[in-house]
Amino acid sequence: MAQNKSALNRLISRISIALMKSTSSWKQSTRTSVANILANIAWVALPKRRKITLRNLELCFPDWPEEKRREVAKSHFKYLLRAALDHSVLINGTKEEVQNYVKFEGKEQFLELVKEAPVIIITPHFVGLDAGGIAINTFYRGCSIYQPQSNPLWDKVFYDARKRFSDPVLIPKSRTAIKEVIRAIKSGLSCYYLPDMDHGRRNSIFVPFFGVPAATLPMVSKLARLTKVKVIWGIAETTETGYTMHLSAPLENFPTADSDADTLRVTQELEKYILKHPEQYLWSHRRFKTRPEGEPSVYENL
Repeated sequence: MAQNKSALNRLISRISIALMKSTSSWKQSTRTSVANILANIAWVALPKRRKITLRNLELCFPDWPEEKRREVAKSHFKYLLRAALDHSVLINGTKEEVQNYVKFEGKEQFLELVKEAPVIIITPHFVGLDAGGIAINTFYRGCSIYQPQSNPLWDKVFYDARKRFSDPVLIPKSRTAIKEVIRAIKSGLSCYYLPDMDHGRRNSIFVPFFGVPAATLPMVSKLARLTKVKVIWGIAETTETGYTMHLSAPLENFPTADSDADTLRVTQELEKYILKHPEQYLWSHRRFKTRPEGEPSVYENL
């Protein structure tokens, strides 16, 4: 029975991957329309993800009317499904096609910075995260930590997509990953770092994220202090025709001797970016999974 289920899952994955890859030749408007249809199906078919998304928005924006939170949640599903289909361009497109698909704001300033030394690019979980990362690889080689997917077929698709251009150093998530990141930065590679996932209680501090305590690794500050490199933001925005990756100027007076205060600052700046495009942020993951001692789960019975 288990073998039959596993075989069925592999078959579904292969079909899904083939269908996703086949959309690379479609017009963006067509991919977006299909993504919107799939999102409406997913809204009904994936009740757990729907409930997590709505719960996160309720926690972070209690003053919003319920109608607004529901509208943002539905829009988020549409952007998420569109990003999934848009991977076809990132997987099949030539370097020139990917560069045309993902525009950059601040690219010249970035290239001037990395002539002197590598940088840490803080890249939070907007749905265009992969588009920005893969597009950077078309003109600059860096490193990043990646989370292997539980499905090996999808894991290979995403891994191969991220390795397509310039052979970036991809470091699997592990307890020793940060040591490898430090070595990579010291060897001259900039780091594409994701600051906003719940990695559990170990080594985390609780920082208010839209007023809700969130387990957060104070790693941006510590990495910057250990490697003595500058830190910039990399915000991936989904647009009507593709994506725009916004690369900021270096953060001023960063890092300080207080990594907790630095982590709070990074979180507060992230909040400002999210408020510009709240529907594009990854609300469908359990950002508040780990709670302070004595606090109950915020996702109970979902």
